[in-house]
Amino acid sequence: MEDVYIVMLVVLLALAVTDLVVGVSNDAINFLNSAIGSKAVSMRTILIVASLGVAVGAIFSSGLMEVARKGIFMPGQFYFEEIMIIFMAVMITDVLLLDFFNSLGLPTSTTVSIVFELLGAAVCMAVIKIYADTGDLSELTSYINTSKATEIIFGIFLAVFIAFIVGAVIQYVSRLIFSFQYEKKIKYVGALFGGVSLTAILFFILIKGLKSVSFISDGTLEFVNSNTVTIIVGGFVFFTLLSQFIMSVLKLNILRIIIVIGTFALALAFAGNDLVNFIGVPIAAWQSFEIWQSAYQSSGVLPSELLMTGLSGEVATPEFLLVLAGAVMVITIWFSKKARSVVDTGVNLARQGDGVERFEPNFLSRSIVRYSVLFGNAVSVVLPSPLKRRIDDKFNKPTSSHIRSKRINAPAFDMVRASVNLVVASVLISIGTSLKLPLSTTYVTFMVAMGTSLSDRAWDRESAVYRVAGVLNVIGGWFVTALVAFTAAAIFAAIIFYGGTIALALLIIIAAALVVRSTILHSKKSKEEENKKRYNRADIITINEITSETSENISSVIGGVNKMYTKTVDNLGYHDLGKLKKNNKAIKKLEKEVDELKGNIFYFIKSLDEDSVEASKFYILILDYLQDMVQSISFITRNSYNHVHNNHKNLKFNQIRDLKKIDEKMQVLFDDIKNLFDNHEFGDIERILSEKQELLDSVSDLIQKQIDRIRTSETSPKNSKLYFGLLLETKDLVSSTMSLLQLFQEFYKEAKSTL
Repeated sequence: MEDVYIVMLVVLLALAVTDLVVGVSNDAINFLNSAIGSKAVSMRTILIVASLGVAVGAIFSSGLMEVARKGIFMPGQFYFEEIMIIFMAVMITDVLLLDFFNSLGLPTSTTVSIVFELLGAAVCMAVIKIYADTGDLSELTSYINTSKATEIIFGIFLAVFIAFIVGAVIQYVSRLIFSFQYEKKIKYVGALFGGVSLTAILFFILIKGLKSVSFISDGTLEFVNSNTVTIIVGGFVFFTLLSQFIMSVLKLNILRIIIVIGTFALALAFAGNDLVNFIGVPIAAWQSFEIWQSAYQSSGVLPSELLMTGLSGEVATPEFLLVLAGAVMVITIWFSKKARSVVDTGVNLARQGDGVERFEPNFLSRSIVRYSVLFGNAVSVVLPSPLKRRIDDKFNKPTSSHIRSKRINAPAFDMVRASVNLVVASVLISIGTSLKLPLSTTYVTFMVAMGTSLSDRAWDRESAVYRVAGVLNVIGGWFVTALVAFTAAAIFAAIIFYGGTIALALLIIIAAALVVRSTILHSKKSKEEENKKRYNRADIITINEITSETSENISSVIGGVNKMYTKTVDNLGYHDLGKLKKNNKAIKKLEKEVDELKGNIFYFIKSLDEDSVEASKFYILILDYLQDMVQSISFITRNSYNHVHNNHKNLKFNQIRDLKKIDEKMQVLFDDIKNLFDNHEFGDIERILSEKQELLDSVSDLIQKQIDRIRTSETSPKNSKLYFGLLLETKDLVSSTMSLLQLFQEFYKEAKSTL
C-alpha cells in the first residue's frame, strides 16, 4: 500500500521538475522582456542577473507554500487518498496547460492555472464525497476555502487593471520629465529618478520580503516595521547620492543601472511569488505522505480513513528543496527556446514604432481603436494649443537623416520605459508577496508593459489595431486558462478516482507523450522562424546586398512553388483528398512569406543609400512577379482540392499523364532557377530564357488536345473546367517566372556595369 504512494510522490517530483521548466519558460516574460527589449546590456548579462535574482528569490517562497495546502480547500475535510488524487490531477493539468501556451508563444499565468486547478480538483472530489454521503451540494462550502479562494482570485484579476493604470500613469509622467531625448534631461533629474526607483526596489523587495524568510528573527522584522519611514527616507537620500556619484564620477548611465537592478529585483520577486505554483503541490503531497505514514506506523490507519487535518497547521518548507527548485529554474532560463518565444510576444506588442505584426485585427480591436481616436480628438479640442504643443514636444522622437533604421538590432523601446516597467512591476508584485497573495506575475508585468507602451504612444494609427488585438488575444487566453484549468483538473481527478492506478498511469503516459510531441514541434517551428528572419530585413543598403537578398527570396519562393506544383499533380492523380487538404493549408505559408516581403517595402526603401534608391522599383516589381507566381500555384492547389472535395469525377488517365509531363518540365525549370540563385550563377539566365517558348508551346498543345477531347469524347464539364484552369494557370506561372528572370537579368547587368 505504501509503495503506491511512494511511486505517486516520485511521479509528482518528475512532474514538478517538468512544471518548473514549462512554467519558467512561460514566466520568463516577467523579468526578461524589458531588459531584452531595451538592449540596455548584453543577453549574457541579462541572463546572469536574472539567474541570480531567481536563485535568491527562491528563499522567499517558504511563506507562500500554504496556498497549495490550505489556501483553496479545507484539507481537514479530505482523506489522504483523496488529497493525493487532487494533487496528481493538478500537476498533470498544469504541465499540459503551460506547455500548450508555451508552444503558442503566449504568456499565461502560472498562478491562475494552479489556483483554478486546485479549485477544480477539490470541487470534483468534494462533489463525489457529497453525492456518496448526503447529496446536498450546499455542503460544498465546508470543503472549499471560499473566502481565501475568492480573495486570491479577486486579487489576481484586480491586479490586471491596477497594473495597466499604474504603468500608464507613471510612464506618462516619466516621459513628460525625460522626453525621448532623455540624454539631456538625465543630467538634471537622473539622480532623483534613480533614488526613487532604487528606494522602491529596496523597500518592497528587500524589506517587505524579509517576513517570508525563515532565518530572519522577529526582532529584525519588528525593527524594520517600526522604522519604515526612516528607512525609506534614508534609502532615498542614500540612493539619490549614489546615483549622482555613478553618473558624475563613474560616468555610467543610471538608467542602465536601474534596468540591471530592476531585472534582478523582478526575477527575485517572480521566484518569491511564483515558486509555489511549481513545487507547492508536490511539497504538500510529500508533507501529506509524512503525516499519513506517521499515523499508519502508530495506529495502522488506512489512506481512505485519515483526514488531513495536519495540513492546516504551519509546516516548514525544507530549504534544500527551494535551492534545488531555484537551480532548475536558472537552468531553464538559459536554455529554454520556448521562453524566448514567449518573451518575443511581449516585446513585439510593446515595441516603439510599427513593423511586422503578429496578430490580426478583429471587430473588438477595431472598435476600441476607433472610439479611442474619437475620445483623443475630443480631449485635444478641449486642451489649450500651447499646452498641447508642449506635451507633443515631449513625445517627439529624435530623427536624423543620416541614421537609418536597423530593425533587427534596434531596441524595441528606450531605457526610460524599460526602467519604469521593471520598477513598477517589481513594486506591485512585491506588495502581493508581502500580503501572502499569489498575484499573477505574468498579468502584472504584461499589463504594466502594455500600459507604459500606450502612454508612450507606441500604439499609433499604423499599429494600434494590431497591438490591441494582440493584447485582447493574450487576455482572452488568461480567461481560457482559468476555465480550462478548472475543468481539466476536475475531469482528471474524476478519472483517477474511478479508474484507479491504471487510469493514473495512462494519464501520465499521455501527458509525457504530449509534452515530448509539443517540444519536437516547437523545435521545428523555431528552426522555421530562424530561416524566415531574412524576410524581416530592413538594413539592405547597397546594390550587392540587394542582389544577394533578392536572390534568397526568389530561391525560397521558387523552391516552395516547385514542391507544391509536384505534390498537387501527384495527389490529384491519386484523388487523395487528405494530402490535397494539407497542400491547401501549406499554400498559406507561401502566401504569408510573400506578404511579409511586401510589408517590408517601406523599410527597404527607407534604408537604401542614395546610390541605390533606383533599385526600389526593381525590388517592388520582383515582389509583384513573386506574388503572381504564388497566386497561380494557389489557384492550382485550391481548385484541385475543391474538385476532389466536391467528389467530382477523377481526371482521366491521359489528362493526368499530360499534367505529369508538364510537371517534369517544370521541375527541371525550377530546379535550374533555384540553383542559379543559390549559387549566384546569373550568367545562366539567358539559357533558361531561351527555353521559355518551348515550355509555353507544350502547355498550348495540351489546351488544344483538351479542346479536341471535348469535341469527341469528353463528357465531364467539371473535369474540363479544372483541366483548363490548371493549364492556363501553369502558363501564367511560367510567364511570371520568365518575366522575373528577365527583370533580374537587366538589373544585374546594369548594376554590374556601374561597379
